[in-house]
Amino acid sequence: MPSLRAFDTKRFLAETWQKRPLLIRDAWHHWSNPLEPDELAGLACEAEIEARLVRQPAPGRWEVEHGPFAHEDFGALGDCPWTMLVQAVDHHVAEVAALIEPFRFIPDWRIDDVMVSYAVAGGGVGPHFDQYDVFLVQGLGHRRWRVGRRCDETSRLLPHDELRLLADFDPIDEWVLEPGDILYVPPGFAHDGVAEEGDCMTYSIGFRAPSRADLVSAFADHVLDTLDEDDRYTDPDLAAISNPGEISAKTLARLHAMVTDTLADQDAFAAWFGAYVTEPKDERLDWAPEKQVSAADLVRGDASTVRLERNPASRFSFIRQGADTVTLFVDGRNYPCRGLAAAAAEQICARPRFTLEPEVLADRDMTTLIIGLINRGCLALSEPN
Repeated sequence: MPSLRAFDTKRFLAETWQKRPLLIRDAWHHWSNPLEPDELAGLACEAEIEARLVRQPAPGRWEVEHGPFAHEDFGALGDCPWTMLVQAVDHHVAEVAALIEPFRFIPDWRIDDVMVSYAVAGGGVGPHFDQYDVFLVQGLGHRRWRVGRRCDETSRLLPHDELRLLADFDPIDEWVLEPGDILYVPPGFAHDGVAEEGDCMTYSIGFRAPSRADLVSAFADHVLDTLDEDDRYTDPDLAAISNPGEISAKTLARLHAMVTDTLADQDAFAAWFGAYVTEPKDERLDWAPEKQVSAADLVRGDASTVRLERNPASRFSFIRQGADTVTLFVDGRNYPCRGLAAAAAEQICARPRFTLEPEVLADRDMTTLIIGLINRGCLALSEPN
């Protein structure tokens, strides 16, 4: 698993995170590109994988084509600059998923995915800005990055149906990244990356941030699904008023409370948010075993340690409810856990591969939890290295 060289996490969070871009030279111990260009092209040809080709046939003209692609498509792209972008490669390639580990000082629920791009000389996607944090890891070749000022909804965009390209881009910093370098770009900062030569690969580790509008809309929809149609406004203490056209302050307060009291339930919000934020990005990736696992399969007669690994496409988080109680959220479902099961839930969330000792699996609740997650395809039994 790759690790960062002398990276000061506390200083980064205090001085850089969501504040300013940062170039980190030679960031890794023993950097090795985890994916070959041909392997990335193979993924782009798979029906269940989201992939795009961005071509620039002429200055100022951009074309976008969506996958899946055929292998012969790449040989017919001509001499114009082009970039291939493949989403969620970490869900399919363990070595790419390992790139996330050094950045897990950021909560897992913020992690979106690892997008991998391959570009020929001059390839890029144009000057733009994103609404999320991203670590741009140079994997192969060299890419020139230019970074500008922070943008917002008033920033002018060029007319394009699929690309949000800035009409005005005034770079204030410029660097050429070599393999193993990292460029961190906070949300809103304009940036543009162009491949210096062919076989240029960049790994974009993106972190999502829900908008206020998204949260309000999604939670309100959830609350609406839980409401009883018979739960209606009542006014048994109604008194006669002088003007029937008036909506009184007392009435407004009662109506307002009907809305806000429902949305203000923090426990209900926590239960909803844990499920909402762990919903799988792509449910087509199924690790469920062909034959359902039973307790006998998990707790072997030799009482050996059980090794497990998480499905890289599954999302795991937990919310602490008390000293020995947590709610585990996996792929949009919740699992109340107490005692040994709570401790194991925290262990599951802490690392992609872990072991469980026989005494832990002797706990019935623990065994039930693990078997359920295996049979849903969220966990898998793994063999010793």
